[in-house]
Amino acid sequence: MDHQEHSGRVLPFDVTHRLVLSIAIPMTLGFMTTPLLGLADTAVVGRLGQPDALAGLAIGAVLFDLIFASFNFLRSSTTGLTAQAYGRHDRHEQQAVFWRALLSALGCGLLLLLLSPLLLWLGVKLMGPEGGIADATRTYFSIRMLSGPAALANYAILGFVLGRGQGRIGLLLQTLINGVNIILAILLGLWLGWGVAGVAWGTLIGEAVGALTGLAIVLRSFSGEQRPARAELLSRAKLTQLFALNRDILIRTFVLIGAFTLMTRIGNTFGAVTLAANAVLMNFFLLSGYYLDGLANAAEQITGRSIGANYRPAFERGLKLTGLWSFGLALAAALFFFTIGPALIRLLTTSEEVRVAAETYLPWAAVTGLTGALAFLMDGVFIGATWSRDMRNRMLMSFAGYLVALAVFVPTLGNHGLWLAMNAFLLFRGIFLVMGLKKRADQTFRLAQ
Repeated sequence: MDHQEHSGRVLPFDVTHRLVLSIAIPMTLGFMTTPLLGLADTAVVGRLGQPDALAGLAIGAVLFDLIFASFNFLRSSTTGLTAQAYGRHDRHEQQAVFWRALLSALGCGLLLLLLSPLLLWLGVKLMGPEGGIADATRTYFSIRMLSGPAALANYAILGFVLGRGQGRIGLLLQTLINGVNIILAILLGLWLGWGVAGVAWGTLIGEAVGALTGLAIVLRSFSGEQRPARAELLSRAKLTQLFALNRDILIRTFVLIGAFTLMTRIGNTFGAVTLAANAVLMNFFLLSGYYLDGLANAAEQITGRSIGANYRPAFERGLKLTGLWSFGLALAAALFFFTIGPALIRLLTTSEEVRVAAETYLPWAAVTGLTGALAFLMDGVFIGATWSRDMRNRMLMSFAGYLVALAVFVPTLGNHGLWLAMNAFLLFRGIFLVMGLKKRADQTFRLAQ
């Protein structure tokens, strides 16, 4: 099928609850395997009875995650572009999007590998570990960085399968990566006694197994006659589009990380007990984030596919159904946390002071799923539509509103004001994006006709 055959044509498809959940549920389950990996790594090193090793593991993992979270744009942009090509039934462009994303991922991974000594030096300076803690940090980080090309390749592969609506394959790959990590962390780190190094090697092998498996699955779906030429892969126009898309998503990610970092930093000024209570309560937001992210993935795919198919009814139906599930589950989660929250707090901490403080601020954390539901959903829509410039600008507007909220509420309300500002930030993100939604949809579907 020629890749220009469907250009400008309307290609209808049905959007159902089953379609939404076929993407959202597997990805939610896949995301939930990631904390299990962190727990397993901590448990393995903790069983060795070496506090320095456990602290070094924690610092090394934070540094690695901070660096690689910045490259999530490789997943997001690939999903949006793939979904649009999928909606056009353009198998040729789907292959081209995949290869550009994979080459970008491998290039970024190799660059990070080359820069890893500098990044490690900066990380140690920033975090300030000393003695045995610093040694463990260096060991973990140096080995883990070897997985850079494979880890970023997994971003591109996951983005591609999500763009095609293959949520089950996404779950398979996430489970495989984290499952291999956990098994090898126990085998190498604990059974063979390699400690922190064993945990890091287990992670590296898990990423490599995931990348090779994902690549094999993707390549099996490609046909030779649809293979893009090298000149197409290196097309200046296409690479410029990809660069702009990735740049905007990267800026948006940095601002988001900055907002949560600022919350932690301000929370620290209220003392160790309040900071610990906030850390406990942030787990409630993270739990809500698992299903909200899954539904955002569904919104990405359906939005991109509907734009590629030039079929607005699917766009509007997808928005309605993903919104229904997002707000419905967010309301259920809020009620759950209001009811079960005190018991969860007691489970997460044994400190009575921290428990009392956490229960004081529990209502703010319980509603973060509700205040953040629209933001997650709109992020998915704008990523799927590749409206990255709007998403970037409105994130900057939201952050400006967040800074104002912090300046107004924190001096008068203390930690209550801090949580109020965070909920306001989540609301700002969703509201500012939805304000521009109709205009952008009108422009996009009009241009596609």
